[in-house]
Amino acid sequence: MSPPPVPLPLPASPLVLAAAQTESLPGDPAHNARRAAAVTARAAARGARVVVFPELHLCGYDLAALARPPRHGDVRADADGNVTDPRLDPLAAAAAEHAVTVLTGAAVRRADGALTDSVLAFGPSGRATVAYDKQHLWHDEEARLFTPGDRGTVLVAEGWRLGLGVCYDMSFPEHGRDAALAGAHAYVCPSAYAAGAEHRARVYLAARALENTVYAAFVNPVGGPTDRPCDGGSALFGPDGATVARTRDAHETTLHAVLDPGDIARTRTVLRMLAECRTEQGKRPREVRI
Repeated sequence: MSPPPVPLPLPASPLVLAAAQTESLPGDPAHNARRAAAVTARAAARGARVVVFPELHLCGYDLAALARPPRHGDVRADADGNVTDPRLDPLAAAAAEHAVTVLTGAAVRRADGALTDSVLAFGPSGRATVAYDKQHLWHDEEARLFTPGDRGTVLVAEGWRLGLGVCYDMSFPEHGRDAALAGAHAYVCPSAYAAGAEHRARVYLAARALENTVYAAFVNPVGGPTDRPCDGGSALFGPDGATVARTRDAHETTLHAVLDPGDIARTRTVLRMLAECRTEQGKRPREVRI
């Protein structure tokens, strides 16, 4: 078996993370970027250093609308993942003006023509890049439209290592564990869980937080198509799996929470699953009949 992983150092200071529970206008990245810029400014005024929006926020989670020509909801990226779309300029400007990191969901048309369900990162420099492509697509509904990503991402912002997932990714314990083994201090999941299903997301993410002793963020939208509305329920979980903050209604709101490296350190003195896990469990389980 492989030895347990050696944990990377914890951040030097706390991080204020804002989870923006918002509603998108389907197929209109310009409108959604302008509104996200305003939300970012307000979040920064309250001390947020990282602002997170839901899955496919820039185009709206309306797969039927996204698939119809002329597909105005797509955002194009070059071969290196750089995004230079003037419709997104207000959001890039807000990130630069307030020196924050913004993470938002988008449908990204890659240089090879593939469409991915991605997380865009807008840095304090104002540069926009594709940070992560969703790896686990939700059944045929998404698989017909998107190409899955082929690797995870740990984004470094403000000294914090943020493992990225999108919605259904969080259902797979291995996805969060891979991020933690890569040194993530938090597991951040822009999502679009339909009304009535967000309780599953909270169970998943509480488990991902606890089993990896990291923070975990669930950022869910409100609104959406009438046959598949979302009703929020965004939440943040601590490294012991306990709820740190949670929205209580299905309206647009922004959840602010402080991620404290001291809490991670204290939790890991008692809960040592990450330090003591075996990355290889050895032989497959044997079958015993009695």
